[in-house]
Amino acid sequence: MTTTTLAVLVPLLPFLGAVAGLLLGRTAPGFVRPLAVLPTLAALALAAVVAVRQGGDQAVNAATELTPTGSVPVELALHIDGFAALVAVLVAFVTTCVQAYSTGYLRDDPRYPSYAALVSLFTSAMLLVVYSGDLIVLLVGWEVMGICSYFLVGHYWETPEARAASLKAFLVTKLGDVPFLIGLFALATDAGSFRITKVLDAVAHGAVDHPTLVGVLLLAGVAGKSAQFPLHTWLPDAMAGPTPVSALIHAATMVAAGVYFIARLLPVFEASQAAMVVLAVMAAVTMLGSGLAALAQDDIKRVLAYSTIGQLGYMTGALAVGDRGAAVFHLLSHGAFKALLFLGAGVIIHAAGTNSLAAMSRMHGLRDRIPDAYWTMTVALLALAAIPPFSGFFSKESVLGAAEHVATGHTEHAPGAAGWITLVAGLLTAVLTAAYATRLWLLAFRGRGAEVPDHGRQPLPMTVVLWVLALPSLALGAFAYRVLPDWFDGRDLTPTLTTSVLGTGLALVGGVVTYAAWRHTSALAARVPMGAVAAHPEGDAGLVEAEAIATHEPAYGDVAEAPDPADPGRLLLGPLHRHAAAGFHLDAVYTALFVRPAQAAATLVRFLDREVVETYVRGAGALPRWLGIAVRRAQTGNLQTYVSALLAGTVVLAVAVVLVATGA
Repeated sequence: MTTTTLAVLVPLLPFLGAVAGLLLGRTAPGFVRPLAVLPTLAALALAAVVAVRQGGDQAVNAATELTPTGSVPVELALHIDGFAALVAVLVAFVTTCVQAYSTGYLRDDPRYPSYAALVSLFTSAMLLVVYSGDLIVLLVGWEVMGICSYFLVGHYWETPEARAASLKAFLVTKLGDVPFLIGLFALATDAGSFRITKVLDAVAHGAVDHPTLVGVLLLAGVAGKSAQFPLHTWLPDAMAGPTPVSALIHAATMVAAGVYFIARLLPVFEASQAAMVVLAVMAAVTMLGSGLAALAQDDIKRVLAYSTIGQLGYMTGALAVGDRGAAVFHLLSHGAFKALLFLGAGVIIHAAGTNSLAAMSRMHGLRDRIPDAYWTMTVALLALAAIPPFSGFFSKESVLGAAEHVATGHTEHAPGAAGWITLVAGLLTAVLTAAYATRLWLLAFRGRGAEVPDHGRQPLPMTVVLWVLALPSLALGAFAYRVLPDWFDGRDLTPTLTTSVLGTGLALVGGVVTYAAWRHTSALAARVPMGAVAAHPEGDAGLVEAEAIATHEPAYGDVAEAPDPADPGRLLLGPLHRHAAAGFHLDAVYTALFVRPAQAAATLVRFLDREVVETYVRGAGALPRWLGIAVRRAQTGNLQTYVSALLAGTVVLAVAVVLVATGA
């Protein structure tokens, strides 16, 4: 088969698996799990073959016109360069792990067939975005991911939290998609084509007339899809969905799409220094704000959600300094260790017996009970904190190195201001990242929350997947930074000495200070008595998660009465803790600025429609009805009445004539 044929099959196989899963989910439930895992596994194998054939060389391009439009053509096109080839492997790899993990995590869930089919469709849409060479086809995958996220986040639709979270995720991302769509049409109008290669060629020749406007419009869609400030508020709430869905969204799909889109069209943004500075500011605010918020969260999944927002901030910061190689390098390494962290959190939920929003302050004795999750999540947290030699160190340092390169004036691809903003924010975020990663590890595995009953070993697929993901989290960075430059425009990804020393030193400071704060709070909390815990029968993790959300109670006993008071986050943040825990009240701000005015406007429109417009409508119908009633009553059918009326009319006319004649 040609490379083009193989590339077409990569997104097609998960799509066919999704269709078959939906059709056979009720009639042949035994085929559901194979249809969930095998198509994505086959897509992974084909994506790997495509990547090997592409080899980082000249991009593979193929196109056929879908339908004549009379103006700007829309084409079914492929554009596979080194970035696309490797990102597709990441997407297929993480999805295969998620699907295999879900066979154990949601083994007794009655809606597993639809869940698995939606995950496959989600994967197909992301792969379409990755391989697409036409902006309209890319937009199709972009929007299909939005509707899949709506259904998957709302998987436990019986609960108000899941329904609200799915609706919020859909609306906030659509808020960004409106200007994004306008920006795509403006870009295609200037370039005369939706083909990515032709758009980039037009940018190179200065044919885009308003690059700043187009760049800012496109950034709005990226901010929504990749959860960047100010459209990031949907992502923490999306944790109401099943934990494997969180791993999928955070590691390889949805939020990665925005970063990948900018990397794909980076010359469009580089054409405007203002757009690059806006991107840098957005990245800096996102990194710092999410780091502080993560340090204040009690729920382990919300910590990881804010962590994802911050790590995406690193990626957009790399793009703001014009280095898409560093951005996609961090995207690849982050995909591995963030998937591991979320799936490890699923094991913790299963073992700790907390609710789906697993409160770390209620955990106790998990280190010995789930050693696989303990060791693999330790690896992932070290990668997240960018401690060498774990993968996150190399990819994060490539971002900081690129920012330093721009800040010191060694390149003209981006303004120096973008370099300084990204560099300073990235170094400060390194402290916060290490701090909340250390806090998560201490509270989850060495916490003093209430003891909960052990309800057995984890399903084997869940454990195996953790170790599979631990390998790239440990070794990908050291291997990739030597190999990837050949795939990523030839730019050097080797960590620089200055940023490596600063970044690692600050990360160590953040970890040590957090550990010291934990020891201090633990000593103070040693006098706090531990609460009693009631037993809870063993159950499937997915069902436990759904039940816990529905009842607002811990899933295994009343551990809420015995939280761990030794939380270093409160000590480190001080009075800022309350605001950081609430996400700095951005939801309240948006409610005051947008939701309430929209509701007030809707109330006014409803009043005008019902009390004004409908009054006229009812009046327009009532007047003829009243006239009809009057005429109907006059038509009695009585001859004597008609003669009397005729005589009366004659008398009236005669009197009128006499009066007129006399007056004359």
